[in-house]
Amino acid sequence: MRRLLLAMALLAAAPVAAQGVPEALRGSWAEGECAAPAAILHLTARSAVRLPAEGEARLFRFRSLRMHDEWHVGTGGGAEAPRLMLRAAGDALDSAEPDAKTRDDRLPGGAPVTRWRRCAAPTPGFALLHGEGLAFLAALERIEAACQGDAPQACIAALVAEADVSGDGALSVAEIARLLRAAAWAMAVHDGADQGGIAAAAGLGGVAALAAARLLVESLDFDGDGRLSAAELAQDRTRFPGAAGSPEGRPVAIEALASGAGLLRGFLERLAGE
Repeated sequence: MRRLLLAMALLAAAPVAAQGVPEALRGSWAEGECAAPAAILHLTARSAVRLPAEGEARLFRFRSLRMHDEWHVGTGGGAEAPRLMLRAAGDALDSAEPDAKTRDDRLPGGAPVTRWRRCAAPTPGFALLHGEGLAFLAALERIEAACQGDAPQACIAALVAEADVSGDGALSVAEIARLLRAAAWAMAVHDGADQGGIAAAAGLGGVAALAAARLLVESLDFDGDGRLSAAELAQDRTRFPGAAGSPEGRPVAIEALASGAGLLRGFLERLAGE
């Protein structure tokens, strides 16, 4: 879960205009032949990721989106504020990445234009490496939308809803691991990894994700059913806890809790070993 939160912090973006990237342009586009594309461009409402067969990946998280002539111009965050320009071209899609020094009124300047085409389905290798990550980008945007306000319960409910593959309203180890694997993919793409780097991150992230998912379930599975519900994730985290306490008794040194916790842990370990 810490990996997921870190990924969300790295990828966080301020909301843009409600329409985002036009729905007709969203989805996956291929440069070249569908059977062996030179690159894939995947568009969501507020993100774009370019995944070349060779070279570094590029991720845009749009902080603003506006029209310039027939182009949709998305601007990312950070000091460079990279821009990606998109326009419909019949059944195809054109994109351009203008130089940072190009003035807004002169876009796209001398930037080359790339033509993309729709394909019926991804190649098996592409789907295996990138499928979970691309699904995560859209899910992340929906989670962000639910978490914009001051309603932590709605935020947690959105997280559970997006990760709940089985539809049973709770998260299993496998469902949490899927979310964490996708977060590892997103961080690798965000860092500009190539195909080998993304594959390595996915492999290492998969092992770490499974271990982290098991630890998370064991830590928060209060009813012992092997899954995490929204209520378990929200326990003590969505409102200020009660402060009634008791005026009776005397304060115990906090340092003494360490030995008490150690005794309890040892007792439980002995019970488990019997």
